[in-house]
Amino acid sequence: MTKMSIDYTCVELCAGAGGQAIGIDRAGFKAVALVDNDPACCKTLRCNRPDWNVIECDLRQFTGKACQGVDLVCAGVPCPPFSIAGKQLGENDERNLFPDALRIVSEISPRGVLFENVPGLADPKFSGTLNGILISLNQQGYMPVWKILNARDYGTPQLRPRLIIAGLLPDIFAHFMWPEIGPSAKTVGETLYHEMSKRGWRDAKRWADHASMIAPTLVGGSKKHGGPDLGPTRARLAWAKLGVDGLGLANEPPAPDFTGMPRLTVQMAALIQGFPHDWQFHGGKTQAYRQIGNAFPPQVSYAVGKQIRAAIEAFLSGAKPAACIKPEIIATQEVFAFG
Repeated sequence: MTKMSIDYTCVELCAGAGGQAIGIDRAGFKAVALVDNDPACCKTLRCNRPDWNVIECDLRQFTGKACQGVDLVCAGVPCPPFSIAGKQLGENDERNLFPDALRIVSEISPRGVLFENVPGLADPKFSGTLNGILISLNQQGYMPVWKILNARDYGTPQLRPRLIIAGLLPDIFAHFMWPEIGPSAKTVGETLYHEMSKRGWRDAKRWADHASMIAPTLVGGSKKHGGPDLGPTRARLAWAKLGVDGLGLANEPPAPDFTGMPRLTVQMAALIQGFPHDWQFHGGKTQAYRQIGNAFPPQVSYAVGKQIRAAIEAFLSGAKPAACIKPEIIATQEVFAFG
């Protein structure tokens, strides 16, 4: 991902450990505010990007009025209300922050909006929630569309589908196109060989050759549930096929004479999620892994962010609309039809 010259601005809501912010920054949007209520996440953001304006507060208490006029509002609101791994309480879950994210959008009035969540939000059970989000954005003057993108298609070494909502002002929307599938993701072995061999593990090459597929979805859990392991039984079985013990995380890579299946370290999990090699996470293993497992892969946010930037620039340059998603055929797309 090559960082573009920064001309535009954004606000990040529920910024977490910065996965989405990293990609959006590289797409050319300078963050004027990153909001999160988790102290460990905020320390992670400040540690890695001291120049970022990190605001530690509950989203329900945040107002976007001071950020009026930024170009883009991004939000990765908590996914447990809509996750198949949770109780699926949806709008009745106290962690559902979509109403506040939409309120903040109305206070800021950006050119565009980017929301991401789990694919479960598209389940018929939550059709009222998803349609409500899209209707709210439309009533605020945006043309909203949604699509499920998989991180593996944009270079992240992980099977990680995410539901993306993009809402743009009509003149900008006319130039918007979803990102094309990007470079093939590396295998788990290719991604982690350097880390696995860091302490001289003799079997690192053999292990890397065996781990010749991308990873299953990392499961970070929530503040209420989940620990430093790689998810439920089905997920751990998938990791075992790659030669990884998913029952917990290791403090360091395997020693030279290690035998058996290695466990991932926090750093290895971060690489699987697409974080830069030098990104540091504040807190113990449980806190750090939760930040990683709940993150939006930077490669995906970069791909979508780049398309949003391109649409804004095309509009500002006076270019003719491209062959992209058209309002009159929205009903035939994987989106909600207005009205």
